[in-house]
Amino acid sequence: MTWLPLALLAVPLLGACALLAPATADRLRPIGLSVSGFTLALAVVLAATFEYGRPAQPQFTVDQPWIPALGLRLHLGVDGISLPLVVLTALLTFLCFVYLCWSPGRLPVRPRAMLFTLFVLEVGMLGTFLALDLLLFFVFFEVVLIPMYFLIAIWGGQGRRAAAIKFILYTLLGSVVLLLGLLLIWAQTGTLDIVALSQAHGAGLSRSVQTLAFVAIGIGLAVKTPMWPLHTWLPDAHTEAPTVGSVLLAGVLLKMGTYGFARIAIPVLPEGAAAVAPWLGAFAVVGIIYGALACLAQSDLKRMIAYSSIGHMGFVLLGFATLTTVGVNGALFANVAHGLITGLLFFLAGAIKERYGTADMPSLGGGMLARYPHLGALLTFACIASLGLPGLAGFWGEMLALLGAFQPAPGLPRALFLAFMAIGGLGAVLTAAYFLTMLSRVTHGRPAAVRAGGEHGTAVATLDRDGLDVRGYELVAWVPLVVLTLVFGLWPKALLALTTPAVQMLLGGTP
Repeated sequence: MTWLPLALLAVPLLGACALLAPATADRLRPIGLSVSGFTLALAVVLAATFEYGRPAQPQFTVDQPWIPALGLRLHLGVDGISLPLVVLTALLTFLCFVYLCWSPGRLPVRPRAMLFTLFVLEVGMLGTFLALDLLLFFVFFEVVLIPMYFLIAIWGGQGRRAAAIKFILYTLLGSVVLLLGLLLIWAQTGTLDIVALSQAHGAGLSRSVQTLAFVAIGIGLAVKTPMWPLHTWLPDAHTEAPTVGSVLLAGVLLKMGTYGFARIAIPVLPEGAAAVAPWLGAFAVVGIIYGALACLAQSDLKRMIAYSSIGHMGFVLLGFATLTTVGVNGALFANVAHGLITGLLFFLAGAIKERYGTADMPSLGGGMLARYPHLGALLTFACIASLGLPGLAGFWGEMLALLGAFQPAPGLPRALFLAFMAIGGLGAVLTAAYFLTMLSRVTHGRPAAVRAGGEHGTAVATLDRDGLDVRGYELVAWVPLVVLTLVFGLWPKALLALTTPAVQMLLGGTP
């Protein structure tokens, strides 16, 4: 089954090549749905045939010469850390194609170009999580930038050009610093093999070199995460991106930054991680509070959800900063939970903007539960999942990250991390505050008068043929995210049993 990683990359790449030929809308829809669906099926096969008895070991590995003259290799594989993110990427991409292609008339302007862009984006996202070579990781890490730039710049809102330029400038500058850190590791060790470097656990690298490399790699990853204060590209990008762009940006691209900490920075540079961990935790908790306060000040629904991602990613970074099995497990769990929940939130924000003609919360006027009861109920569910209600997926990652801060790794200042835990707890309270405030403004009360410019801005909800205010293709795209949010909330062991042995290995222990 070693062909599976190659197939996961080849299928969307072939789909993109198929779209180079002119095609009508009737042909584009089957191509988009079938290629993304087949990629998801391959990811499911990967998960079904994965040997769960040894999740800390790379499986389905491919290791072939790539550029022999430079000693570069095509090294791919999955373990307990990357497998959930591979499946999440394939799932969210397929659901985006369902949202775009299922309903007649939904394809945007220049649909062939947009579907091509999404396929190239999927190749980069999957490749980042499959790569087991430092340079290969960097190549895939960069591949995603160009298609996301075009998604924002061509199919975004009124401020799309400025948002796209800001996105590409920030991420490219971060990538330059990341590359310098990776090259420093190569120069000191003579290898780019992530598996060998992780098993060596810093052997052959002095503490000063590890610290310098960790700072460089951490800055590059922090831009993509994004970590405060390197976050300022994110709200504009989310606000202007089309719905599917926002879903993939929040659901997958942000995870590429945090995944890099787990795959490269912490296991390869353990002494550097220990030296920088207090600073990483400090930036994390500032991001948690800053993101929550910024959310309270927003009037645009998409922009509020974007700022909420800064806070949620702060919990992920805090979990990594603890350098404990509990904290890192919490970070990895929060990664997956955030992808599911925030992906659903951006789907819902796009549907609300389509129906009302705006995402401005004062203009929505409240009363969504009366006008669009099913849409309002789904928005309520996604919000309470995101604020961390026990029994839903959003709870476990944040709780475990805070628990890890209560007892950080030996050698880290416990008093400082206790302060981080208290500040993070305050951030969790503020998260509940801004989501509940938003729900009270948008879903409760009496529906406002008819608005000009809204596609469905009437006093009575527009129903589909089944008598629902949520359309059939929307249910197909959203229900899997609702179900998985419930499953992982009620059965967290489904993820934790997979990640725990791999986390123990990356922290230098035995699984």
